[in-house]
Amino acid sequence: MTLRIGNASGFYGDRFDALREMLTGGELDVLTGDYLAELTMLILGRDRLKDPAAGYARTFLRQLEDCLGIAHERGVRIVTNAGGLNPAGLADAVRHLADRLGIPVRVAHVEGDDLTAAHPGSLAAHAYLGGFGIAACLREGADIVVTGRVTDAALVTGPAAAHFGWRETDYDRLAGAVVAGHVLECGAQATGGNYAFFRDGDVRRPGFPLAELHEDGGCVITKHPGTGGFVDVGTVTAQLLYETAGARYAGPDVTTRLDTVRLRQDGPDRVRIDGVRGEAPPPTLKVGLNKLGGFRNEVVFVLTGLDIEAKAALVREQLEPALGKAADVRWELARTDRPDAPSEEMASALLRLVVRDPDQETVGRALSGAAVELALASYPGFHVLAPPGKGSPYGVFEDVYVPHGGVDHVAVLHDGRRVPVPPAHDTAVLDDVPEPPLPEPPESGPTRHAPLGLVAGARSGDKGGNANVGVWARTDDAWRWLAHELTTDRFQQLIPESRGLNVTRHLLPRLRALNFVVEGILGAGVAAQHRFDPQAKALGEWLRSRHLDIPEALL
Repeated sequence: MTLRIGNASGFYGDRFDALREMLTGGELDVLTGDYLAELTMLILGRDRLKDPAAGYARTFLRQLEDCLGIAHERGVRIVTNAGGLNPAGLADAVRHLADRLGIPVRVAHVEGDDLTAAHPGSLAAHAYLGGFGIAACLREGADIVVTGRVTDAALVTGPAAAHFGWRETDYDRLAGAVVAGHVLECGAQATGGNYAFFRDGDVRRPGFPLAELHEDGGCVITKHPGTGGFVDVGTVTAQLLYETAGARYAGPDVTTRLDTVRLRQDGPDRVRIDGVRGEAPPPTLKVGLNKLGGFRNEVVFVLTGLDIEAKAALVREQLEPALGKAADVRWELARTDRPDAPSEEMASALLRLVVRDPDQETVGRALSGAAVELALASYPGFHVLAPPGKGSPYGVFEDVYVPHGGVDHVAVLHDGRRVPVPPAHDTAVLDDVPEPPLPEPPESGPTRHAPLGLVAGARSGDKGGNANVGVWARTDDAWRWLAHELTTDRFQQLIPESRGLNVTRHLLPRLRALNFVVEGILGAGVAAQHRFDPQAKALGEWLRSRHLDIPEALL
């Protein structure tokens, strides 16, 4: 018995017509949509400040208006976290839509994640719930289930638990579904999107992924026939490493052992996942706190031609008096210029100034006026990419933890009944897994100074203020070299921004992968825009571009 679960959204703003593509492209039992991220919760929180009835992903409603009839005709159930901060509001809106279209659907929702009232000063504080609230809704006949903040993988574990009748202690099965859910959650990232070796296939318009789940928790990751992109062991490995850390991947339903995952190609665009083991979840639930951190403004000065460093020094000295009251001032000089350049743009460097302060006036009018006044009184060739504005609010993210019993997890059924979802049956403290042994080192031989990316892939992402960089080898020989060469010290040598920060390396031999966690590199999270790449999306590609001595036998 196979359960086919597809995904049609990896974030709020993903491809609009993906819902229709997935519903019409092939066989499907359940269609999920992941709309939430740390930054999205902040955005929805600000929406709710303006309108208490808001707080959910309105895009989902527009998508559903076009596709609700198709889903009903084909018997495809839809499970989505598009409810955001207001799942009950979105569930009501879906009911009104269905009534207007004359389509009989049963809509249920899950609530209990909202802990904002218990965290004064937070714009939004939400616990990451598991999948058993979703399962309760589906078991009682819901056609559409709307949630708020659940784990991304819960959109898959819930339907799987309902379909196969899994219990809360079926940890291996649940862990298999978590792995499937983690692969599906970011949509086209599993089918060639954002993939290090994107030239291996046609990724101009990747299709969205689906998982063929089995009762034992194993699955096959694939996509609808005829859609773009590709699915292979590499694309699945990349997504498995995304926004994870060590061997134990904790969740509210189960702690998944990523070091047990086995991948193998099972035909064109088919990757089989099996062997996944699970353990009791940790005794606490993660709660994401989103707060307004103050106001932020920035201006980018263009420095062209000769004396770049002196020009940068001049404008910094000129603006210093106007920046004296700001709480946080950051300057970054990007030397994008080239000597004897064939175009003006290639002859120019960018000097970026970012200012933050609790007071909007300090980062707004004071900075804007001082920067604009330099237009005729600073370095030769003075101009900026865009004039500074009045300053915009920025957010900060923090995670805290509460006991499982600290939330009222409830499935609100289509007929209005409220079904409490009990907390985890058993829990286990989350300890680190002992470091696995290294593979045998490769034989010595001639080397060439070349980019790491010639022999290894990488994918990186954000978790609050931390970033992770997953690096994997494509062959056993490359893995033997990578495991010995890319130590924590070497990582910090190649990524200077990580020096002085705590960097932890995790080995995942079955995936031929290393996973590095860099603590604090993103400051207070993506909404704070702490660095040039605030979500660390390209940190892995920067690492792949760095040169080191690679055995010629691997090149």
